[in-house]
Amino acid sequence: MEMKTDIEIAQEAELKPIREVATQLGLGEDDIELYGKYKAKLTEEVMESLKDRERGKLILVTAINPTPAGEGKTTTSIGLGQAFGRLGKKAVLALREPSLGPCFGIKGGAAGGGYAQVVPMEDLNLHFTGDFHAITSANNLLAALLDNHIQQGNELGIDPKQIVWKRCEDMNDRALRNIIVGLGSKTDGVAREDHFVITVASEIMAILCLSKDMSDLKRRLSEIIVAYNYKGEPVTAGQLKASGAMAALLKDAMKPNLIQTLEHTPAIVHGGPFANIAHGCNSIRATEAGLALADYCITEAGFGADLGAEKFFDIKCRMSGLAPDAVVLVATIRALKYNGGLPKDELSKEDLNALKKGIVNLEKHIENLKKYGVPVVVTLNSFVTDTDAEMEFVRSFCEERGCPFALSKVWESGGKGGEELARAVLDTMENVPSHFHTLYPDEMSLFDKIETVAKEIYGADGVAYLPAARKELQRLSELGMSDAPVCMAKTQYSLSDDAGALGRPKGFDITVREVYPSKGAGFVVCVLGNIMTMPGLPKVPAAFGIDVTDKGVITGLF
Repeated sequence: MEMKTDIEIAQEAELKPIREVATQLGLGEDDIELYGKYKAKLTEEVMESLKDRERGKLILVTAINPTPAGEGKTTTSIGLGQAFGRLGKKAVLALREPSLGPCFGIKGGAAGGGYAQVVPMEDLNLHFTGDFHAITSANNLLAALLDNHIQQGNELGIDPKQIVWKRCEDMNDRALRNIIVGLGSKTDGVAREDHFVITVASEIMAILCLSKDMSDLKRRLSEIIVAYNYKGEPVTAGQLKASGAMAALLKDAMKPNLIQTLEHTPAIVHGGPFANIAHGCNSIRATEAGLALADYCITEAGFGADLGAEKFFDIKCRMSGLAPDAVVLVATIRALKYNGGLPKDELSKEDLNALKKGIVNLEKHIENLKKYGVPVVVTLNSFVTDTDAEMEFVRSFCEERGCPFALSKVWESGGKGGEELARAVLDTMENVPSHFHTLYPDEMSLFDKIETVAKEIYGADGVAYLPAARKELQRLSELGMSDAPVCMAKTQYSLSDDAGALGRPKGFDITVREVYPSKGAGFVVCVLGNIMTMPGLPKVPAAFGIDVTDKGVITGLF
């Protein structure tokens, strides 16, 4: 039997009008703003009304380090939500919005896969409700006001050599990483070096995802450090009188989006910072809305647990007061064998030796998650090529370490294929209490926070700093940011900062190459190794395979 593609499955699905999906959460027509028939935003009025409601239980889905073999973290999250519904539990998903860049690059979209998808898949993976465009516009408005201020006399004494604010674009475009602006005549601005980051790495994205309401949003926007003056003092967006206009652009983007899964489970999808170059979590507002509207809220954090989960715990939970009741750790046999050194074209063969070598990656993630005091359930995202011997080896490995284990077959069977996992998660939450805590306290120095994450989560021996990074950390400490958490920009493919070091690397140091403030977001970004904040396209981009038929049907998205 020929397997259908994700987009074919999504396009053949019968969606409920979003009004009907909203009623499952007790929401009426006045509580949502329609974006067509199958998408809506939650109104500010309903968001305000949810603040005093009793909260449900929070489940985080994370994964081992991603590989070319794929882990299916979002697919597992969606299938788990569908399985909760099949078991008669009132559940809602709280997920991130996909970035356009990877859709046309190598990664594809982020709507799940197979029979565990959120829909409408094409809308979500393309422009959706315009949130990312609003964020891009707000980011670039600030950049335009900054350059205009310098052109119009530079009253604040901004040093063009010390501008830290970067423009952004939601596309993989390496040619924009390092550019010169202001060339031409005198009226065309002051010539200077400039840079672009991808929109999901913009501080505006982080601010939107961490803001609790409009007042909090405007405060955070005003605190953005855009540059330093000739005295070395920070210059903020508030001093440029930019925050009000930026907030106006973000007014509708602040409202969480409501869509559905293939089995009509409600999904609140809002915000989308990458976890390798940003903090990797959907908005606090979306997660809190999910907790207020259902008994169980299932959310996910980007890439492996060394990135997304660490930032979910140490940044998002720290700033919001959220505390997860359980964590689901997703792995695949194929990815574990890849971590054990098996080439990509041989992953379909049974190989217990490669599996034994690679399972140390899973072991490290289990150890890391337990450091936060939250119960962990391990799930294998099942592939038809997995053998009984391989699955039993992983099951025994997990159970020997006190971790409940469940097979997940949500890609091929939707919610039905997630029932074993759903029961394991429910049983864990009923019988194992969560004693959640962050990895480090606020008062720890920035240097010590970096070292704690590097040693405890990555398994590094120590941390090396390039001179400019060390100097910037010292400056930010003097500016009063020493209480802030650190947001580590690191390769997703390895626990270390070397993408090629698979499994469980040992005997390495982490190198901090660059440091910059995200004062509005409330954290300090530390760039490790060779990580790029503006990705590039591969030699054969996914864009080559995307098209639209004469009848307007999109093809080739995945």
